[in-house]
Amino acid sequence: MHSNPSQRIDLKGLAQVLGLSMTTVSRALNGYSDVSEKTRRRVEKQARLLGYTPNAQARRLTSGMTETIGFVLGDVSGYYDDPYFAQLLAGMSEVLTRLNYDLVISTRGAGGDPLGGYRRLVDERRVDGIVLDRTRRDDERIAFLLEAGMPFVSFGRSEVSGDHAFLDADCEEAGYIATRRLLGLSHRRIAFLGAPRGYMFNHLRLRGYERALNEAGLDIDPQLVTVTAYEEEGSFHAATGLLRLDHPPTAIVCIDDMAAMGAIVAVRSEGLEVGEDVSIIGYNDIAPAALMDPPLTTVRIDSRAAGRRLAEMLLAVIAGRPASVFQEVWAPTLVVRSSDGPAFASRLYPTGTPPLATTPDQPLPAGEA
Repeated sequence: MHSNPSQRIDLKGLAQVLGLSMTTVSRALNGYSDVSEKTRRRVEKQARLLGYTPNAQARRLTSGMTETIGFVLGDVSGYYDDPYFAQLLAGMSEVLTRLNYDLVISTRGAGGDPLGGYRRLVDERRVDGIVLDRTRRDDERIAFLLEAGMPFVSFGRSEVSGDHAFLDADCEEAGYIATRRLLGLSHRRIAFLGAPRGYMFNHLRLRGYERALNEAGLDIDPQLVTVTAYEEEGSFHAATGLLRLDHPPTAIVCIDDMAAMGAIVAVRSEGLEVGEDVSIIGYNDIAPAALMDPPLTTVRIDSRAAGRRLAEMLLAVIAGRPASVFQEVWAPTLVVRSSDGPAFASRLYPTGTPPLATTPDQPLPAGEA
């Protein structure tokens, strides 16, 4: 027997074909133990032959689940312009589609209330769980969702007390290896082009940057630590300010690849060459990074794989697994391309710079990755 695509069979029709009650067929399809293995296999085989698919609305009413997870946008422009966000969503969608879950993207809410979108999702029970992104050190969203009892997973950690599921990159290590790379190329004036300090990832990457400089025996110059917005124009202006200092940097560690793109434009606008006069390192390794001119040296975290894992973790928490079991920190990888080079090539200091200060147990050979 073959199914007619234009005539979808329902549960009642499937039960009639099988000569079983609707209750028995439903319980067989849902794996209840009081249905024999022989009957279950027979029901599943006939359902496949007839092209039966469960009625989603009825299934949701029965289970009390929405089969939907939520993602709330903060600054909309900062998401839509960033390929990282698209890859994160793509990874989440791969898992959710396979398991018949939907993804709803909501806005933060009127008046700039950071909890507005989350309150709607929780109060209206529109989703079974929520994915958080761009966590803050003191993240009121995490505190709110913990108190509300809503399952969630965050892409990033925070300093909020309470066990919850999270996936994060080792952001301190990311800032550290990027800065060590530049120190190994004999740079001494290294700037940090960061995000607002309230973000946890910025706090950790800045800490890695500072640790690398301290190990090299270098003081932290506050003028070389600046903040940018999540878009190319803001990064351009921030990088321009750095390059116009009396003692400008010969290298810039950028909070992400989008910031690096703005920094590259700024370097060229000042009549300088990227990778020669000013070295630049990004973060994320978005798809355009390898196609930039010059190709961008960056610290890689696979955002698509992260999206897949976030969805898997959240669905497990929704199913009743302890949230504290799902706390993962992924190691970043330095991807060396052509946007960084040795400090002695820079025209910013034509007479040369003082030798790089290092501690005895932390030698930094030129070209160290």
